[in-house]
Amino acid sequence: MNEQWKIVLGELDEKMGVQIIEESVERVVATMPVAGNRQSFGLLHGGASLAVGEAVGSWAAVIYASTLGKTAVGVDVSATHHKSAREGLVTITATPLQLGRTLTSHQVVISNAAGERLCTVRISNLLLDPK
Repeated sequence: MNEQWKIVLGELDEKMGVQIIEESVERVVATMPVAGNRQSFGLLHGGASLAVGEAVGSWAAVIYASTLGKTAVGVDVSATHHKSAREGLVTITATPLQLGRTLTSHQVVISNAAGERLCTVRISNLLLDPK
């Protein structure tokens, strides 16, 4: 079995204030503050939700891929915004829907401190041999 990849934050993740709470094949959990990630009307920016959802879902895919000696690249991402947030910390949780030999699909749920679902992101990643 190959060594499991460990998450490394990128520049955007750092600017958004993302922090990793848990990382495994079964689940990746992160947090992000609403402050600093709001749009002009004072709400959590939908683009921030999509960016952090894509990051956490991709990390989950790369963790799984690493156990196969592979890496992962995103091929599709979509989001549904259910509710808004003006303050606090959001929790981002990625869980696998399908873990295959060439493709993964993850559901990423972004929720507020009360556990209310703010956004659902769905992401598919292609598994590739590393270069």
